[in-house]
Amino acid sequence: MAHRIDIPRPGDAEAMGRVQMRAWLQTYPNEEAGIDEAWIREHRGFAVTAEGVAQWRAFMEEAVRQPDRLFCRVVRSGSEIVGFLCGRRDAVVNLGPMYLLNEAQGQGTGGRLMREFMAWAQDAPMRLWVTDYNEKAIRFYERYGFRTTGERELWRGKLPNVRMAREPEQGAENS
Repeated sequence: MAHRIDIPRPGDAEAMGRVQMRAWLQTYPNEEAGIDEAWIREHRGFAVTAEGVAQWRAFMEEAVRQPDRLFCRVVRSGSEIVGFLCGRRDAVVNLGPMYLLNEAQGQGTGGRLMREFMAWAQDAPMRLWVTDYNEKAIRFYERYGFRTTGERELWRGKLPNVRMAREPEQGAENS
């Protein structure tokens, strides 16, 4: 089935929390890092609680009110949400979160989503965090001009993340 990208509706908040949780369970278990399903549910289970859903709903409503500052798109397969990408414009544009369930990957949808985000961000410098053992995501971001900066963090003391950045192209401000 073809994937459709659109602006989420407040009623999509619960589905976005479920997608976030499923994506974490598909992507982040890593024995070497000590990250298993129980750890993920403990630290990310908030996404599927009433409070987590309310936070998603509030973000989506704010994105509608401030589309120049907040970005959010969902990927639908029929009526089901199978991914999303959100971002925020501050001094730089911060990309994230971005999740695409395994069954929706490899069909060009992630690239379409990224191109929409980059069109929204225009020539602003961009930043994101990515888990250092998520090599597939790192390669994906590199295809769009992101490079690792050397900055690292351990999210919740365990999940190893690296910062990636994309700087405006030289001369882009003149084009």
